[in-house]
Amino acid sequence: MKLLFVGPSLPDAAKLCGDVLAVRPPAVHGDVLVAVRAGATAIGIIDGGFEHVAPVWHKEILYALQGGVAVFGAASMGALRAVECAAFGMVGIGQIYEDYASGRRLDDADVALLHGPAELAYPALSLPLVNVDATLDRMEAERIVETREAARLRDAARRLFYKDRTWPAILKAAQNRTEWTVTTQLLTEWTVNQKRQDALALVQEMTSWSGKKPEKRSDWTFRATSLWRMAANQS
Repeated sequence: MKLLFVGPSLPDAAKLCGDVLAVRPPAVHGDVLVAVRAGATAIGIIDGGFEHVAPVWHKEILYALQGGVAVFGAASMGALRAVECAAFGMVGIGQIYEDYASGRRLDDADVALLHGPAELAYPALSLPLVNVDATLDRMEAERIVETREAARLRDAARRLFYKDRTWPAILKAAQNRTEWTVTTQLLTEWTVNQKRQDALALVQEMTSWSGKKPEKRSDWTFRATSLWRMAANQS
């Protein structure tokens, strides 16, 4: 069984995955352990809960890897955990993962966004910083926006709390000047959804996964600490 934890990064995942991947809501503490116990052979983590719930635990990912379960991560919480657990065999996928792995990106909040409920297909209510950067990169490359203008917009976006970050809010925070050519409409038209692109790459990777067990990348052994045993007994 291949199992995928996903939400706002790829709201149409169930339709895209069909019968190949079993789709579950964003991962929280204990979900990976439950998936392993249910017989998962491969687990993909794209989205994960954090603010009001305990996030997916590194220890349960290590438990899965030690048991020969392949674990993939991308786009959002999955990219963060993939960087943190790469030395143990978790596989990171996509540009966002690469940015964190290389040190070009450091703040966990860069992937965060405010969104609506699952019943409404997780509508995005704010703009994650990774998408802001990807969009401005594209617009700079196409000479739609000048480097000076893009730098000011990036700085403004970084100053905003993730729940408040939208193109209109970014323009306002940047104190947009009348001579600037960039507008909310133009930014919206050129928006790059990097989180979705990386999520699709993970789905493709898991779809073509041959069933090969993860390669152990260092000499480590899973240790069932007292805290782990307590958490495992509660799951």
